[in-house]
Amino acid sequence: MADGTRGSSRRPYPNRLPRAPLDRDRAPLGANRHQLPEQPPTAGQRPASHQPAAPRPVRPQPPLDQPTGQPPQPHTRGQPQQPYTRGQPPQRHTRDEPPQLHTRGQPPQRREPPNQRTAWKRRLKIAVKAATVTIAAIVFVVAGIAWGAKQWVNDKIRQVTALDPDSSAIVDKDKQAGDENFLLVGSDTRAGANPQDNVGNADSVPGARSDTLMIAHIPADRSRVVVVSIPRDLEVNQPACTGWDPVSGKYNGRANPTRDHVKINSIYEVGGPLCTTKVVQQLSGLSINHYVGIDFNGFKAMVDAVSGVELCVARPVHDDILGPIVNQSGHVRLSGDQALNFVRARHVRGDPTSDYGRIRRQQKFISALMREAMSNHVLLDPGKLSDFVNAFAANTFGDNLGVDQMLTLGQSLHSLDAGRVTFVTIPTTGEPNARGNEELRVKDTTALFRAIIDGTPLPGEKPAPPKAAASPPTPAGTPPAVRPAEVKVQVLNGTERAGLAGQAARGLQAAGFNIVKVDNANEQAPHTVVRYSSVREAHARAVAAAVPGAVLELDPTMGTALELVLGSDFSKVVPADGAPPPPASVPDGLSTVNAADAACA
Repeated sequence: MADGTRGSSRRPYPNRLPRAPLDRDRAPLGANRHQLPEQPPTAGQRPASHQPAAPRPVRPQPPLDQPTGQPPQPHTRGQPQQPYTRGQPPQRHTRDEPPQLHTRGQPPQRREPPNQRTAWKRRLKIAVKAATVTIAAIVFVVAGIAWGAKQWVNDKIRQVTALDPDSSAIVDKDKQAGDENFLLVGSDTRAGANPQDNVGNADSVPGARSDTLMIAHIPADRSRVVVVSIPRDLEVNQPACTGWDPVSGKYNGRANPTRDHVKINSIYEVGGPLCTTKVVQQLSGLSINHYVGIDFNGFKAMVDAVSGVELCVARPVHDDILGPIVNQSGHVRLSGDQALNFVRARHVRGDPTSDYGRIRRQQKFISALMREAMSNHVLLDPGKLSDFVNAFAANTFGDNLGVDQMLTLGQSLHSLDAGRVTFVTIPTTGEPNARGNEELRVKDTTALFRAIIDGTPLPGEKPAPPKAAASPPTPAGTPPAVRPAEVKVQVLNGTERAGLAGQAARGLQAAGFNIVKVDNANEQAPHTVVRYSSVREAHARAVAAAVPGAVLELDPTMGTALELVLGSDFSKVVPADGAPPPPASVPDGLSTVNAADAACA
C-alpha cells in the first residue's frame, strides 16, 4: 500500500501517539493528514534500526480523542511552542510545509519572540552546566588513570639501597646543590636469559658484574648534560662493603673487607649498587643522587619498543667472538639483539683497544637512542611511547628513581639542544698494566670533574645560548662594581714570610686580576690593607673582596695606582663577590662524543 502498512489506510492504528493540531489554513493541498505510524517489521523484513533513513516528518495530526467534525485549533502566531525535550527530535521545517513568506510592505520577522528567547537561554544554561559536569568527570577519570599509570610504573621499578649522600668523598657539596647526578649501571647478569638471546646462561656465566658504568651529570640550571663513561677494566681500590646477592637482588649482610688493585666491574658483584656508588664518588667527587640499573633484557626491550635505532657506521662491525654484527657501512637500523651485541662487543676488528672502542660505540648508540626516543614518531605515538616506558620500568631497579623524578627532569630538559649533551670518557693511560687493568690518570681525572662541577665547557660542546643577566641595584654612594680583569694592582709583602707576595699575586692572577708589580713593602704591616685614591675606590673594593680581612685605606697620594700590602693576618685569595671564578682547566686528549653528531663513525 502507499503508506507501507498492513490493513486499510483509513483504519487508525490503536497505539498511535497524540498529534499536535493542524493549521488547516497553512496545510498545502494534497498533504496526507491521516498518515499512520510505522508498523512493526513483518516476517523477513529488517528491523527499523537497519532500514534506510526514514522520510522527513510530516505535519503533526490532531489527536484521536478530538470530536468528529470539530476542526482542529489552528496555531496562533506568537503563541509559545513546546520547548525541546530530550529524546525528541527538534521541530524543523518539512518539505510539506512551506515557509512563512514575507509580505510586501511588512518588515521581515528576524528576531524570535521574547518567550522563545527566554526558553533558549534556559536551555543554554542547562547545556553549559551539563557540559561542565561532563568535563569535570572526564578530568577526574583521566587524572585517576594517570595516577594509576604512575603508580604502576613506580611499582614496576624495583627499589634498592644504592646512595651514600653523607660520603666524605663529595667535593663542594654546597656548590653541587640542585645538580642531578645519575649513576647508570648496565648489569651483565645472565639470570633469566634464553638460548636465543645468545648471551649465555647463569650456569656458564655466574654472578653479575657492571658491564657498563656511566655518570650523567645535569647541573642545577639544566643548561647541559655531561655523560662520563668509566672503563669496566679500570683499576680501583674497593672499600669495605656489605655483601650483595646478584640473583635475589638483595644484600646478604656479609661484611666484605677492603681490596686493592681490582677491576671496577667486580665491585658490583661483591658489594652491589651501594658499593659501586661509593667507588664512583671517590673517583669523581660528584654527589650521586640517583641510581639506575638495567640488564640485557631491559636494554633490548627499550630498543625494540621504538622499532629499532638508526645510526651510521663507517665500516662493517665484526667481532671475533660474537661474529658479524653489522654487515654494511652507512645508515643502518639496529634491532634489540643487534644493538645489544653492538654495545657489548669487545673484540671488534680494527678497534685500538677493547674497552675504548666499545665505550665509543656505546656513546654513539645511546646518542642515537636518545634522538630516537625524543623524536615525534615516538613521542606522538602512544603505543610506542607506552612500550618504551613499560620496557624501562619493567627491567629497571634503582634508588631515588620514579615517575615524579623523571617527569620533573624531563620538563626541565624539554628545550635542551642535543648539542648540549656531551659524552666523555674518564682519562686513563690507555694501556693495561701488569695486572691487566686500565690505570687512571689521576691529575687529569680530577681536573675533568672539577670542570664538570664548575660548568666549564668541554671539547665539542655546543656553546650555551646567551642569558640576559639583570644587574642588582647599586646602593647610593657606592661606586659601580668592576670586573677583576679591569683592575691593575701592586702586591707588596709587609711580613717576614718569604714568597708571600708571589703566592698572593698568583692567587689574584688566577682570579682574573692584572698584577703589575710584586715586591717587598718598605715597612712591616700588622694588617693587610688596600691603599687607593678616590678615583680607584671601585677597584680597591674588588681587591678587598678577594682578600679576606683586607682593610681599605684611602690615600690621596696614590693617584691612579692601587697597592695591596700583605700583613701578618693574610691567609688566602678567594674569587671576588660578583666575579666569575677562574675557569677550571680541561685536560688535553679527552675522548668526547656530542649527542647531536649523527655522522658515521
